[in-house]
Amino acid sequence: MNLSLSEVLALTGGKTINGAPEISVSGVATLAEATPSDVSFLGNEKYFKDFLATKAGIVLVPPALPEYPEGVVFVEVENPSLAFNAMVEHFMKAANDFVPGIHPTAIVDPTAKLNPDKVRVSAGVVIEANAEIGDGSDIGPGCVIGKSAVLGQDCKLYARVVVRERCLLGNKVVIQPGAVIGSDGFGFLLNNETGRYETVDQVGIVEIGDCVDIGANTTIDRARFGRTIIGEGTKIDNLVQIGHNVVVGKHTVIVAQTGIAGSSKIGDYVTVAAQVGIAGHISVGDKAVLAARTGVISSLEGGQVYWGAPAAPYKDAAKQFAAIRKLPDAMKEMVALKKQAAEIKELIDQALAEQAGN
Repeated sequence: MNLSLSEVLALTGGKTINGAPEISVSGVATLAEATPSDVSFLGNEKYFKDFLATKAGIVLVPPALPEYPEGVVFVEVENPSLAFNAMVEHFMKAANDFVPGIHPTAIVDPTAKLNPDKVRVSAGVVIEANAEIGDGSDIGPGCVIGKSAVLGQDCKLYARVVVRERCLLGNKVVIQPGAVIGSDGFGFLLNNETGRYETVDQVGIVEIGDCVDIGANTTIDRARFGRTIIGEGTKIDNLVQIGHNVVVGKHTVIVAQTGIAGSSKIGDYVTVAAQVGIAGHISVGDKAVLAARTGVISSLEGGQVYWGAPAAPYKDAAKQFAAIRKLPDAMKEMVALKKQAAEIKELIDQALAEQAGN
C-alpha cells in the first residue's frame, strides 16, 4: 500500500520544508538502505553522514539542520523517531491484515466467551473454560488461555504465550513469544519437622493494564494471594522475571534480564535498565532511573538516578567505581611505600646501634 506525501504529513503532523512535489512511498528503511520508494528518518546525529548520502524518497527530520542532501523530500517533525514509528505501524498493519476466525486445530471450551467473527485464534491454541477474549484480539499459534482468564479488546499474543487461570489483561496488551503470565510465585517454607521445603499455594492472579507490552520469555508470577499488578502503558523487555505480589506502576520501562523479587513496589515512569536486581518487600519511587546492573536492597526515593550494588545515587556510585579502578595502582604504591619505610627503619636501627656502641 502506497502512502502519498499528503498522507505522510497527516500521519506525522509534519510539514515539508523544500517545496517538494507530491510523491508516494511504499515502505520504510534505514537511511543507508532506503530507496526512492521508502521513507526514512534522522533521529540521531551519529547518522548524519548516512543522511547526506541517503537515496530515500522521504526523510523525517528535526528542525533546523545545518545541511540537506539533494533530491530528497524532507518532512520536518519535532520527534523524527516517534513520527517514523507511525509510518512503521501503518505499513505493518497493511502487511498483517487481521482476518478473524478460529483455526480448526484450536481447542476452545464451549463455555469460553468470544466472538469468532471479531477475534483470530490460530493453530494449536487452547482456550479453557469460562475464559473471555475481547473483540479484535489476535491469539498466536500454540497459546494457552487458562480457565476464567480475561483478555481485553485488541490484544496481540504471539506464539506460545501462556495466560494462566483467572489472570486479567486490559485492552491493547501485546505479549511476545514464550511469555508466561500467572506462573506460580516462588513460595516455599521449610518444615523443621520433616526437614523439607513445603510448597506455599499461590492463589492470587496477575492483572495487566491497558497498552502494556511484554517481551519474549518474560515471566510474571501470580500473587500468593491478591494481585500482581502491571500498570497501564508499562513496557517490559525480554527475559524479565517479576515475582509474586509485585506492583509496577504506569508507563514504567523494565529492560532485559531484570529480576524483581516478591512484594516490591515500582512507581510510575520508572526506568529499570538491563540486569537490574531488586530485592523483595521494598519500593522504588516515581521517575527513578536504575542504571544497568544496579542492585537494589533497600527502598529508593523517586526522581533520582541510581547505580551500583548496593544502589547509590549515580554521582556517588561513579566516584566509588572510579576509586575501585584506582585500587591496583594504590596497592602497588602502598607496597613500595612499605618497602621504603622498612629500608628507612633498617637504616635508623643501624645508626642507633652504632651510636650505642660508641
